[in-house]
Amino acid sequence: MAFFGGNTTTAAATTDVKDVELVDPPGDSISCLDFSPTADYLAVGSWNNEVRLYEIGAQGQSQGKAMFAHEGPVLSVCWNKEGNKVFSGGADKAGRMFDVQTGQATQIAAHDAPIKCVKWIDAQGGILATGSWDKTLKYWDTRQSTPVAKVDLPDRCYTMDVTYPLLVVGTAERHIQMFNLNNPTTVYRTMVSPLKWQTRVISCFTTANGFAVGSIEGRVAIQYVDEKDSSLNFSFKCHRKDQGTTKDNTHVFAVNDMSFHPVHGTFSTAGADGTINFWDKDSKTRSSIFSFRPSARADLLYVFASSVCERHSNLTRLTSALGTAFNKTGSLFAYAVSYDWSKGYSGMTPDHPNKVMLHVTKDEEIKRRPKK
Repeated sequence: MAFFGGNTTTAAATTDVKDVELVDPPGDSISCLDFSPTADYLAVGSWNNEVRLYEIGAQGQSQGKAMFAHEGPVLSVCWNKEGNKVFSGGADKAGRMFDVQTGQATQIAAHDAPIKCVKWIDAQGGILATGSWDKTLKYWDTRQSTPVAKVDLPDRCYTMDVTYPLLVVGTAERHIQMFNLNNPTTVYRTMVSPLKWQTRVISCFTTANGFAVGSIEGRVAIQYVDEKDSSLNFSFKCHRKDQGTTKDNTHVFAVNDMSFHPVHGTFSTAGADGTINFWDKDSKTRSSIFSFRPSARADLLYVFASSVCERHSNLTRLTSALGTAFNKTGSLFAYAVSYDWSKGYSGMTPDHPNKVMLHVTKDEEIKRRPKK
């Protein structure tokens, strides 16, 4: 039985639409996505205060299964290791836990400002980490009403990721703090982002020895934790569109999200230009780029082309690629298509879509390539 209006999607029947649209998406901008680590269930958080859970089929079919609410926009979602609890943080300054088996949601965390990030840590029976605009990182035992530990951050938390035992927080003013979760209240290393503009997203390597940083300037930095590996650090430009022959005519778009493939260690970037890129950091190559556009039938046309921005230059004002997530095997990739609020309230128009697309990955997109 489908929960959201009784609908179920099937894989696309037409030849031009390659990705499948999630059934009954949220009615406002989509902020975050996360797949369960045990089964193909997808959690979707949005600006209409909702977290929705969907069951996803192998070819992208979907069915709504459950929903719970915050008292403000939802900014982050994650699952526990067993896949039976969903955690969320929001602008209402609350962290919530949803029990998939009972269908009950309870508040289990609180901050003095919006909670920007929630991440589950697979240690000591499981701990929830929450990063907030109140400039603190808190660790929670979900059975207790107070945090088990708190760490003061140098500024507002903008992004956070965990691959045990590595936790990395990116804050305002481009500060980055790394934690070894074997000693979770002590900062292992502090640095300023190698990128010159505001940090938008941080995503940890699957090997837990480094992370990628994305900025609002259309750049990504590959950063290793240990200074002995600093020769491997590098950065590159992405999500840009040349309008002419000079640098002054290049349109630059924010990197909104990044996700590492759970098997191959390649990664995706989602940009405010409305494109998704797949990258291999070790060979320093891009394996794929694709985009989407609203058609006359209100579906999305899937496009593979290195010149996608030139061919669909009118899309950048309409769509932004936001949250992304791979499923546990990396065979499915979910990405959100929404307004990213980069232009504020005035930039929100009725023609902005709110969709989640499901993409069946191909080997040539996500497998590593030989180093050059």
